[in-house]
Amino acid sequence: MKPAAWPKITMLAACTLMQAATLQAADETEVVTEVAVQTGKITRATLHRYVMAYGMVEPVPAMNGKPAASSKIAAPIAGILSQAFCEEGQTVKKGTTLFELDTRAADALVAKAEVAVDFAQKNFARKQQLNATENISRKLYDEAELLLQAARKDLANAQTQRELLRIKAPLSGTVAAIHFKVGETVGLNMALADLIDLDRLDVALKIPSQEAISLRLGQTVEFKLGTTAGSRPDAQPMQPGKVIFISPQIDPLTDTVLVRASLDSGSGIRSGQFVSARIVVEERTGRLAVPLESVVSRETGSTIALVEGNKAKQIAITPGLRDGRLVEIAGDAIEEGMTVVTQGAYGLPAETQIRVIK
Repeated sequence: MKPAAWPKITMLAACTLMQAATLQAADETEVVTEVAVQTGKITRATLHRYVMAYGMVEPVPAMNGKPAASSKIAAPIAGILSQAFCEEGQTVKKGTTLFELDTRAADALVAKAEVAVDFAQKNFARKQQLNATENISRKLYDEAELLLQAARKDLANAQTQRELLRIKAPLSGTVAAIHFKVGETVGLNMALADLIDLDRLDVALKIPSQEAISLRLGQTVEFKLGTTAGSRPDAQPMQPGKVIFISPQIDPLTDTVLVRASLDSGSGIRSGQFVSARIVVEERTGRLAVPLESVVSRETGSTIALVEGNKAKQIAITPGLRDGRLVEIAGDAIEEGMTVVTQGAYGLPAETQIRVIK
């Protein structure tokens, strides 16, 4: 090779090395990432802890010196149903006659007893006249008096039996069901109808024994009604109530405790309806809270991503009570009003550039 060619080869190699160095430097330039996220605020809120349960609406049982709010109207004696003075859905007052059994046999006994009383009264009246003139022995006088008393007792018994055939409402309420028709034979103590006071309903809840430890009389209960066609479950109104009874014993078969909660009259809930309920067992006021989706929990702990300008930085927090879509948090350097990442919080680097989307 000619000596004049060496300078050209050397310059060509130098240019090649410079090009390679430039490309390597370009490859090593840091790539800036930008993550699209949604944000929320750290707020102060009143949070609640609940015991959740399902239950059935029932008439209030006899308690606190008050009678039960429902009754099965039974026949005190066997007979034929001759008249019905009520119908299903009718509201009746206490003491209103609802049914009457066939009274023909009872009427005959009353009439016979009335004749016996009339005879005994006349007989005793004659004995009184004779006694006034001392023309009768004391024995005959006493026998006539005893005969009158016995006749009056027989009449009272016959009238009582006659009155038992007229079956009256033991409480004011609504006739929920009628189980017999006129002309049918009714057996002793067979239920003719169901009577319910719709203004006195409560909810019977079965609470697991471990959760029942937190329950106290007077605690607030919120009931959720069943959904209707085309409606969202979360759009249904909550009905308020109070814990009014906590059973002192545990059901060994289900390991649950019977709890009764009051239900406001006019709530629109029917007897026999199933409802979901939540009992407020704890209230925490003025606590820092964030949206549930902003808390990222891992084995190493929980974090939230604080937003500063166009960057998000993860910080460690201690999560607390959860109430709906809010979670109580505690930690260093967090204050009310700070912005946190909500949607997109999972998978964020420890510190990254973000773009907030609406």
